[in-house]
Amino acid sequence: MQPQLQIQNLSKQFGGIIAVKDLSIDVGEKAIISIIGPNGAGKTTLFNLVTGFYTPDRGNILLEGIDLRGFPPHQITRTGIARTFQNIRLFPWMSVRDNIIVARQIKCSGGILRACFRTPLIRREEKVTQEKVEEILSYFHLQDKWNYQAKNLSYGEQRRLEIARALATEPKILLLDEPTAGMNPSESEECVELIFNINETLGITIILIEHNMNVVMGISDRISVLDHGMKIAEGTPEEIQSNEDVIRAYLGEDYGGHA
Repeated sequence: MQPQLQIQNLSKQFGGIIAVKDLSIDVGEKAIISIIGPNGAGKTTLFNLVTGFYTPDRGNILLEGIDLRGFPPHQITRTGIARTFQNIRLFPWMSVRDNIIVARQIKCSGGILRACFRTPLIRREEKVTQEKVEEILSYFHLQDKWNYQAKNLSYGEQRRLEIARALATEPKILLLDEPTAGMNPSESEECVELIFNINETLGITIILIEHNMNVVMGISDRISVLDHGMKIAEGTPEEIQSNEDVIRAYLGEDYGGHA
């Protein structure tokens, strides 16, 4: 079976710095894949390449056989890839509901003229948007705070809202950049449960960058390990835990019982 997402021989250089070098990763449909590695390994650069924020110097990015190379970010979102960011990027002064509505516009086809004249298409799209937003608010347990300004949510709720906003675009693949960063253990546990639910109940493929090894080892179907822009290992959590190259480069000699 062809992988849902194929990253083929991807490379990106900034001046004299090689951020990603000849990187290939296959992602199966409905899988949970973790990307790990030390700071500066090229993880976020990889996400920026996949989502069109950067253009690869070499290589291809295929979503269900469609080559995304050169697509702008909004077109990649329409094709079926959404993301969150390491640093939360909500619209802080807008309400929780409006943050989701803004993201939902990517699914609407009505233009300015149709909006001005309130055509049947516009009215139908507004009805679908309203229903979808209510569904998402309920799914993320934010329905009681729909009119809060995003900046007034707790940190964990802001993280949930960012994921909710990404899901409003109805992605096939969701990229999460350090989703548990800054969370306490209880919040991290809730976030992991949410990711599992999105994967299992909605059937969305998840690719996450994560430094919390308890999260990575507990949630991943497969793990790819990057170091200096290159993939140094790939496998199941069990295989990665016992990989000597990974232990030396990232996990540390004491990880997994190694002396």
